[in-house]
Amino acid sequence: MSDHPGSDGDFAKAVAEVRALRFRDDLVVREIPAPTGLAPSAVAFAADVRPDDHGDSIYGTGRFVLLHDPAEPAAWGGAWRIVAFAQAPLEPEIGTDPLLAEVAWSWLIDALASRDAEHHSASGTSTKTLSKGFGGLAAEGDGAQIELRASWSPEGPLAPHAEAWAELVGMLAGLPPGSEDIAVFGARRTIRE
Repeated sequence: MSDHPGSDGDFAKAVAEVRALRFRDDLVVREIPAPTGLAPSAVAFAADVRPDDHGDSIYGTGRFVLLHDPAEPAAWGGAWRIVAFAQAPLEPEIGTDPLLAEVAWSWLIDALASRDAEHHSASGTSTKTLSKGFGGLAAEGDGAQIELRASWSPEGPLAPHAEAWAELVGMLAGLPPGSEDIAVFGARRTIRE
């Protein structure tokens, strides 16, 4: 996949490469329906950190979409584009950190670099949200969440990009690389019943 030519066979090879990846045991990754209308070819994956029996995670979640367009859209600078999303709940004290958004973005860039996932044309947003429950939700107290939405154009093999995304999802959930058997404290349920 070093030159990323534009054939359907190359997309099938790229999808097989990503599907063959094995992620850390406490990150459950599954293929989901890809969004339509973004590119002629697309595949999407979802990840949940330590999900419960119903598949819900109070620790963090993410999405990874690989897009392929042989027409090489100018904004992409090539035939391939990755769109990624990751979010995790936080303790309110962490959510008020003024550098949190910059740190989340730097974790993505660092994860890509650590996997030698060469790329260009990166863009995205890092959003931190603080919340307070009222009325029937007052008992839930204060909450915070970090969310990162990013896209970039990959160069070279595509598997390292999916690995970097998985590392980012874990990092936002408080699980740095190599922490598969370490307990996570302070996770907050952000799903309002």
